[in-house]
Amino acid sequence: MAIVNKASKFLTEVKVEMSKVSWPTVDELKGSTKIVIILSLAFAIYIFGIDQILSQVIKLIY
Repeated sequence: MAIVNKASKFLTEVKVEMSKVSWPTVDELKGSTKIVIILSLAFAIYIFGIDQILSQVIKLIY
């Protein structure tokens, strides 16, 4: 029975902690999502550019 009591206590504590969480509004979530997508695309383009440059350099060397 000890495991049942531990699980019950754990779930009660989870419920208390989850009530303390400040959840974002829909507009905040949309804004954050747009920023993540834009930065991810910018980073991907940057990495692609560096990869292309280094590929050309390697082709010139070998």
